[in-house]
Amino acid sequence: MLPIAQLLERHPRTDLQSSNTPLDPMPRLSVSFGGSLYVKRDDCQRLGMGGNKIRQLEFYFGDALAKGADTVLITGAVQSNFVRSTAAAAAKLGMDCHVQLEERVADPDSDYRRSGNVLLDQLYGATIHHFPEGEDEAGADARVHEIADELKQKGHKPYVIPLSPGHPPRASLGYVVVAQELLQQFKEQELDVGEIVVASGSGSTHGGLLFGLRALGSDIRVTGVCVRRETELQTPRIAARCEEIADLLECENPVPTDDVITQDDWLAPGYGKAGEGVLSAIMTAARMEALICDPTYTGKVFAGFLSAAVQRKDGRAKVFIHTGGTPGIFGYVDVLSAAAG
Repeated sequence: MLPIAQLLERHPRTDLQSSNTPLDPMPRLSVSFGGSLYVKRDDCQRLGMGGNKIRQLEFYFGDALAKGADTVLITGAVQSNFVRSTAAAAAKLGMDCHVQLEERVADPDSDYRRSGNVLLDQLYGATIHHFPEGEDEAGADARVHEIADELKQKGHKPYVIPLSPGHPPRASLGYVVVAQELLQQFKEQELDVGEIVVASGSGSTHGGLLFGLRALGSDIRVTGVCVRRETELQTPRIAARCEEIADLLECENPVPTDDVITQDDWLAPGYGKAGEGVLSAIMTAARMEALICDPTYTGKVFAGFLSAAVQRKDGRAKVFIHTGGTPGIFGYVDVLSAAAG
């Protein structure tokens, strides 16, 4: 198998100002919970208010530009960070952007529909469409392709970023890159890392990170905290994503099925909602390390991270991947204000 860096070089990638993000210690939490706790600050990416999606979009936009596209389309939840980041990248590159917002969260209030990422989608100039279902990935993708066909008839050259599985997982390549970056940071900081805790949703971040680490010879435990579906559905999704990454890179899959670890202890009451344990974790992150976590993704992951710190006191460092999502907190003003009060 060729070195992973050479395999990645085969795929077009455009510069969206992604950069090596800090790996910071969390000293107060380390004292309170015991152990050596760190955070990978991918919320600090420069473009579009940051987050993990910027790294992923470099490969999607690279492919889109290589194919001569002038318009990009994507579907996601109303407060989707991926949608917001896509709108920002399109604006940066001078491309048109059409986004489709799905109804994944029941009974949202007006802040959820108007503030946070939705407001940013508008500011970045995206044309907004709506899809009534929240759990129909294939249907949502099909509707986006219909919009793309309509744009094509008007003379545009559209490029669709897919939501459902079964497509080349270009987004995952961004986190294969992160695996390289993390291992270098661990070496530079002389850290013995035993576990990395990351969000597990679409599978691009979790799958890409796990694949990259194993391809580079690392056996660090990767725990994916479920943010959208239960572990019995999420685990095979990540295993399949690793197979898709291997197909895309034209190499062997270094991830055996039993190496995929997911946990759904913090998923309830469902996608886009936060239980009391998650809200408590959000407050802990903010008040002990000045980290802002959101109810949809990073709040759940941080709750899982704190749980890992308590349960697995093995003397090795643990790393929380902060994937961003900060604008989304403004869609939860009432919930977070009550928790803070």
